[in-house]
Amino acid sequence: MRFDGRMDDELREIEIRIGYLDNADGSAYYRQGNTVVVAGVYGPRLLHPKHLQDPKKAILRVQYDMLTFSVPERKKPGPTRRSIELSKVIRKALESVIMLEEFPRSVIDVYIRVLNADAGTRCASINAAILALADAGIPMKSLISAVAAGKVGQRIVLDLTKMEEDYGKFVPENDYYGPGTATDIPIAYNPLDDEIVLLQMDGEIEKEDFLKAMELGIKGCKEIYQDMRKAIKKKYKVVSIEENQG
Repeated sequence: MRFDGRMDDELREIEIRIGYLDNADGSAYYRQGNTVVVAGVYGPRLLHPKHLQDPKKAILRVQYDMLTFSVPERKKPGPTRRSIELSKVIRKALESVIMLEEFPRSVIDVYIRVLNADAGTRCASINAAILALADAGIPMKSLISAVAAGKVGQRIVLDLTKMEEDYGKFVPENDYYGPGTATDIPIAYNPLDDEIVLLQMDGEIEKEDFLKAMELGIKGCKEIYQDMRKAIKKKYKVVSIEENQG
């Protein structure tokens, strides 16, 4: 078994809460294992100043950040080079499915905050953001879901933890994983179009193992996609019952 007792193809426990923030147009709380993310959506609303407007579509702005207490060593407040990069990466993934042309001259702001980090924060952020966008009623072609797969030692595994990411560098090797280090491959997937909308890699891996990790990552994305659909349906089933009772 892996460090946390999972099988190689097993996701960490997932918890989803839709409508988590009272003051946002849409929001979501997303926990995967010990990684916890909250996303809030504001808009669409008219963009000011006017010279920034696009007459053909809405502008999507994404701000990803990790809170100072989200990691073992206190993070300096404010955006970092990494958070700016990940904001752009997440925005590109979200833009692949949001129907921005429905809201010309407008802006949609997505704020993402990592409350606790145990690897996979960009993937958890994409999942939280897409749920918050759905909660805000933003029209989308499909939901997308994201997870990391990769190689730890000699094993191909799904949904790496921080301990697995640090394997062979800061974490000593053990018999289960075998010799080597870790390679992390974040994947975001659109199941409706069978399309990968985000693919990154941290580390080195052989082609054959890369293809196995990709297959495992897509499998994990499909499982998360079903969890997201269930959470959205549950939220609006409750809303419908409350309206009928009212």
